[in-house]
Amino acid sequence: MISKPHVDWLALAPTLAMIGATGLLLLVAVFVPRRPRRGVAAAIAFGGFLAAFALAVVVAAKTPNGAAIVADSIFRDRYAAYGQLLIAGCGAVAVLVSYGERWGDEHVAEYYALLAAAGAGMAFFVQAANLLNLFLALEWFSIALYVLSAIDIDLVGSLEAGLKYLIIGAVGSATLLFGSALVYGVTGELSFDKIAAAGHAHNAMLVAGLAMMIVGLAFKSSAAPFHMWTPDVYQGAPTPVTSFMSSATKVAALMVTYRILQTAFPADQRLWQLAIAVIACISLAWGNIAALVQRNVKRILAYSSISHAGFMLIAVAAASSLGVRALLFYLIPYTAMSLGAFGVVAARERELGTPVTLDNLAGFGWERPLFGISMWAFMLGMLGFPLTGGFVGKFYVFSAAYDSGLWWLVVAGVIATMISAYYYLGVVRAMYFRESAELQLAPAGGAPPREFVLGGGVVVCLIVTVGSFFAVQPLIDVCTSAASAIHF
Repeated sequence: MISKPHVDWLALAPTLAMIGATGLLLLVAVFVPRRPRRGVAAAIAFGGFLAAFALAVVVAAKTPNGAAIVADSIFRDRYAAYGQLLIAGCGAVAVLVSYGERWGDEHVAEYYALLAAAGAGMAFFVQAANLLNLFLALEWFSIALYVLSAIDIDLVGSLEAGLKYLIIGAVGSATLLFGSALVYGVTGELSFDKIAAAGHAHNAMLVAGLAMMIVGLAFKSSAAPFHMWTPDVYQGAPTPVTSFMSSATKVAALMVTYRILQTAFPADQRLWQLAIAVIACISLAWGNIAALVQRNVKRILAYSSISHAGFMLIAVAAASSLGVRALLFYLIPYTAMSLGAFGVVAARERELGTPVTLDNLAGFGWERPLFGISMWAFMLGMLGFPLTGGFVGKFYVFSAAYDSGLWWLVVAGVIATMISAYYYLGVVRAMYFRESAELQLAPAGGAPPREFVLGGGVVVCLIVTVGSFFAVQPLIDVCTSAASAIHF
């Protein structure tokens, strides 16, 4: 008799929902006629992400506090369910942003299939409990994102973005794999908890493996100095793809980074805490200073993404229960602001048919009030102004750092916030305080295109950005429940 391993289907349900949507979308690409294909594909992808969102809520509700490991392979806990919920929400909004994109209907179903496949890989990534599943899930969603970055062959820079992401992403993945091999070589274990129990703290080879794993994950989270792919890929990839990468990938990479460091390497905490703090400072400095000289709005948002990776790494460096709660809360407004800002950029791109710069963004706030007000709120939220969740997120992160004695990280974060005011407020200034040129304003068809679906996605992001300021306590309660799975 062959004994069958126990399969926790509920724990896998969010991932399976997105995999199911991927399979249906591949059938749509073959059997649905070209004319209705766009609408059918978008509806299935949106439904798959919503189903994954709902199932993640069910998993969180039916899972007690603490972490349970299924067959030494995956975690079933509220921490993983929280990450899956955010990833599914990002995917659903990315579908709304993608719907009106001006590309051919021939491969539109394949686009949504890759989007759902990337979401499924990230959902599996956040619940990986051993090094094998960690690398499998990393490659799963990375390969989908490589293709998505280059999927629009008519877009200038798309193929270049896909190639750069493939090469540099492969280096990051190889670094993570080599580091995992060193850790396994020292401990003889794959599971995160068993690596910690093996008792090889401060072993030189183990520390080298830990360093390489941190580098590999830093590539995925766009943290400096491992950010070199981010500005070019964000600018060259189709804007809906960029919106999904900038939000969902951050969720997956940073949540997994916290879990691995705290679960597998608690004995080496002083070493990785210092390393993460240094990476956070470099990200804050490089992201904000480089953004000051940018004119392309997507590149500004790319360097902003690098800067926000630094803020979130401050929470990781805190290495405390307050730090993990701060990270989980910060991800809520950040994902909304990032998705929404790229959604507004996508709307302006479709109106003008050219890349969006500070120059051709002039007057946009008066012409398109909904998008203008939304972009204004997203920029102020990223800056950390009150009445947005960004203010609470930064305050929470700084509190965690100060509570852990890392006051110098608080100083670095405050200085970085002051520097970022120049380019965030520069976007607002361009939309409202610069007169637009006639030639820049007139799209090919005369009147601006109606973007009801994209507008709906931007409104959702606006509601989350502002609502996360007023609904602080309920969100903190959710984050506290999710953070209980990480033991300190």
